[in-house]
Amino acid sequence: MTPQPHEDVTAQKRRTGLSRMWHALFYSFAGLRAGWGETAFRQEAIASVVLVPLAFWVGQGWVETALLIGTVVLVMVVELLNTGIETAIDRIGPEWHVLSKRAKDMGSAAVLLSLLLCSGTWIAALWMHFGNPA
Repeated sequence: MTPQPHEDVTAQKRRTGLSRMWHALFYSFAGLRAGWGETAFRQEAIASVVLVPLAFWVGQGWVETALLIGTVVLVMVVELLNTGIETAIDRIGPEWHVLSKRAKDMGSAAVLLSLLLCSGTWIAALWMHFGNPA
């Protein structure tokens, strides 16, 4: 007898301690691999390869450096969540529905807000680094 999909989920729920953490780590890596298949996430990940090291040069102290890196990571986190929402909606069905549109639009708005926060933080840090002669 082959296990049903819901039995696999139940098996994960029964795990505890290090076993659960170990398996969750592999699920997380699978999620990152799936995210890499999305153009927007891939673009943000490539940008992070430039921005994260740059944060150590632009940041004036460890708090500012952490904020610069944190906003970059936040964009990627929100993008993954948005992709998860879109994937779940698409799983339900391809037909147009007002609630499906609403969920996808809200996910997109969350990405926009995270990008605005990231951009604003970086612009302020760059201004302080290059635009302030003091």
